[in-house]
Amino acid sequence: MAQYGKTEYWDERYTRDPEPFDWYQRWAGLKDTLLEYIQQNHSILMLGAGNSRLSEEMYEEGFHNITNIDISMVVTKAMQEKYRDKPGMTYVQMDARNLEMGEGTFNVVLDKATLDSILCGEGSTNNAQKVLSEISRVLVPNGAYIAISHGQPSYRLTYLQRPEFGWNVKIYTVQKPMMGMSSSLSADDKDNVHYIYVCVKGEPAKPDDKK
Repeated sequence: MAQYGKTEYWDERYTRDPEPFDWYQRWAGLKDTLLEYIQQNHSILMLGAGNSRLSEEMYEEGFHNITNIDISMVVTKAMQEKYRDKPGMTYVQMDARNLEMGEGTFNVVLDKATLDSILCGEGSTNNAQKVLSEISRVLVPNGAYIAISHGQPSYRLTYLQRPEFGWNVKIYTVQKPMMGMSSSLSADDKDNVHYIYVCVKGEPAKPDDKK
């Protein structure tokens, strides 16, 4: 099984195959849902950006404040070079379990398959908890963490609805892109969709709220 939780796996993969690759969906398949929560003036953190075209496609539609992070230095350097002429589109090598940003830095944190990858790795529950805690910390009050996932709600809400985050979670679905002749899948087949989990961060509780 692929070691999705290991930096070495990703460095080796991006060295071997530098072509752009998008997990699950492109911007066109996501924008109708995401535009309800993302504005062009928002500060956006793209988690586990890899060499996906999602940030590029969003940039072309006016989102010019996107910080892209990835655990792989190989892909980070390649993307820094590729997008060096796009002001406001930055790429930084960083571990999502230890975000080097202050509290309340971002309006939106976007995650396309990163949580899924972490949950495939060793120490998955602990690592997922660390990542989600960091996401909550860097989001502004009323900011949104948006995770695009193949995981059904029965598997994902355990992580996303933890009381310490205080997130209001909404679930959307989007049809999987059709690959070749797979259109024979029925539309109501649960495995025929990707899930979009929109987690809106509540206002921080004040000490005197419980009077």
